[in-house]
Amino acid sequence: PYWAPPPERPFLQEVGAAPGRLRIAFTTTAATDVPVHADCVNAVREAAALCADLGHEVAEAAPVFDGELLTRTFMTLWSAGCASTVEGVAFAVGRTPTQDQFEPATWAIYEMGQRRSAPTYLLALTTLQRIARDVASFFLEYDVWLTPTLAEPPVPLGTFDSPPDKPFQGQSRAASFIPFTPICNATGQPAMSMPLFWNAEGLPIGTHFVGRFGDEATLFRLAAQLEAARPWANRRPPVSA
Repeated sequence: PYWAPPPERPFLQEVGAAPGRLRIAFTTTAATDVPVHADCVNAVREAAALCADLGHEVAEAAPVFDGELLTRTFMTLWSAGCASTVEGVAFAVGRTPTQDQFEPATWAIYEMGQRRSAPTYLLALTTLQRIARDVASFFLEYDVWLTPTLAEPPVPLGTFDSPPDKPFQGQSRAASFIPFTPICNATGQPAMSMPLFWNAEGLPIGTHFVGRFGDEATLFRLAAQLEAARPWANRRPPVSA
């Protein structure tokens, strides 16, 4: 519900510009208390050390918010949005939506959204806004927040599939895989994932940098600085698909 301020200049002009000495907070624990793989922890600690070597002020800190409340609130809004979309398309084409027209997970989310009341939806919206304001207050002290991108290294294809009789199985598995990134969907803050670390299997492990609301410019500057310090363009897997 918030409008991002327009950029002062094209983002291309931010690439290569000096980021200045940034105040960077980092954390390796998730707000939902899911376990975080050692590779992902090591990636953040290496990235934090690199940032310190580049002259930035680095400290271990994180905004305080209820991760489980965020998940429940997001599901309310997401399912209501799905129900609105399905019914909107049905109205536009003059057809009644039926289960055979959708994947099981989509239909299950649609049905969940239908069960949400208008007061529940509005409460979820204001709750999400409150969480966003709480997180924004953290960025009064820090310019950037560094976390793992994911809680685990890359997983095989099919990990998030759901059987028809368990339509939320994949969603539940995915939630434990991505505990760090959904907060930016709630707050609208810019964020970037950078492959600054590779594990013993040769897989890139992402590091997630979150900026202030509307401050994409700082992330572009920092990204260019980090890539110059630890380039990865020459890294190629032996097999690609």
